[in-house]
Amino acid sequence: MRGMRRFACLFAFALLCAPVVAQVAVTDTTGRLVTLARPAERIVSLAPHLTEQLFAAGAGAKVVGAVEYSDFPPEARALPRVGGFNNLDLEAIAALKPDLAVAWRSGSRAGQIERLRALGVPVYVDEPPTLEDIARGVENLGKLAGTEAMAKAAAHAFRARLDDLRHRYAARPRVRMFYELWHQPLLTVNGRHLIDAVMNLCGGENVFAGLGALTPTVSVEAVLAANPEAIVASGMDEARPEWLDQWRHWPLLAATKADNLFFIPPDIVQRHTPRLLDGAARLCEQLEAARQRRKP
Repeated sequence: MRGMRRFACLFAFALLCAPVVAQVAVTDTTGRLVTLARPAERIVSLAPHLTEQLFAAGAGAKVVGAVEYSDFPPEARALPRVGGFNNLDLEAIAALKPDLAVAWRSGSRAGQIERLRALGVPVYVDEPPTLEDIARGVENLGKLAGTEAMAKAAAHAFRARLDDLRHRYAARPRVRMFYELWHQPLLTVNGRHLIDAVMNLCGGENVFAGLGALTPTVSVEAVLAANPEAIVASGMDEARPEWLDQWRHWPLLAATKADNLFFIPPDIVQRHTPRLLDGAARLCEQLEAARQRRKP
């Protein structure tokens, strides 16, 4: 009996001395609670911008796989590929034995996310509805990965820069603008899209904010009727798209007449990451140039 008591005491002492690994729980942007027994050590990123977010949160060393086009920071290019963001390779993901997957609500297929959960992989789904939620997302990923200090620092820097841009530009005279997401078909964004929030940050007014679809198709005639003062296009890469200059075929269009045909590389305005403020700063400068070109 004395031996049993001694064993029980030693076992209890060992439990008290053992390192305590706290459970981690965060709520994703769909309102779902994601709970991990301990911070994730093997993370699979299911969208390029989420790969970037994980690195920003200090969790880059814990990312073991990512989808195609995960190209920032440069270290992300060497990660094993697990398909595309809307065409995941579930076998490749399972082979990496992740303890967390991070998915994009608009881009990742719901059925594939549920299949991952059925395999026992916790999935955190992200899509920030506001600019401030980008910082919150970085913090959440840092908490899930156990890199909270770095994530909080990155989030703080983002919020400080966002506040600075808002202070400098949000109250400037409004510039009616058209954001050309793509040219064939002619795509733009509505008032619920995060790019619309970037426009508002810079004092821009989205001429198609009222449309129902998040990325609606519009006609050339609709753009001409809206007569935006500025047109801002993205494209596929760092090069200014040739199709932006097609608007010069309509010399009476306000944006053409004032030569307010601008370009922003898509990676710094269409990815929901801290770099989005690089795109925002460029847009703010472009809209300020449009204001300066106004005739008295």
